[in-house]
Amino acid sequence: MNIILLGYPGAGKGSEAENLKKRGYYHVSTGDLIREEIKKESPLGKQVKDIISKGNLVPDALIAEILFSAIKGKEQVLFDGFPRTLAQAEMLTKYLQNAGQAVKVILLKTTEEIVLKRLTSRRLCKDCGHIENIYSPSYTGKCSKCGGELYTRPDDTLESAKHRLEVFKKETEPLLEYYSKQAGYITVDASRTIEEVSCTVKRALEL
Repeated sequence: MNIILLGYPGAGKGSEAENLKKRGYYHVSTGDLIREEIKKESPLGKQVKDIISKGNLVPDALIAEILFSAIKGKEQVLFDGFPRTLAQAEMLTKYLQNAGQAVKVILLKTTEEIVLKRLTSRRLCKDCGHIENIYSPSYTGKCSKCGGELYTRPDDTLESAKHRLEVFKKETEPLLEYYSKQAGYITVDASRTIEEVSCTVKRALEL
């Protein structure tokens, strides 16, 4: 069984993906895949870097090219950050049908106010990629895992975060109607703590 995580940027998809990955799911994050391309300074990475820095979504065809290459031949895939548009959802549905695989969709639902606070408080480690939060009691200004330097991603500034939410509402919310008509659609209140959200998801998935 494959799993799709949906929700606003900052709704907690990354944290929930980490919890599910420990249960044997193959976690594939389009955000991580894209950042890897940017880090390698590949032609594709250079192409998408400008798009992401402005808070826009990478075109469907480019995302699909990256993602389907990464999951080829794999099962129990945990999709994080894909699909984001109706076109991507239809492409993924066709891909999974051709592979004879089923999927469950989890919507992590919360408010714009909460996700804006979460997004603008995130700091990413330049060395290991670990995410810190400036409101955490343990925050020191350095990575808690490796001591590396922290920075704010271009798409986590307040201006960019607000734009990302507008893009989500315009292009991604149609997915909710698309998947709500299908079996295996689950809504979870993501305004709560990570632990509470994780417990709810595990119960819903009967893990």
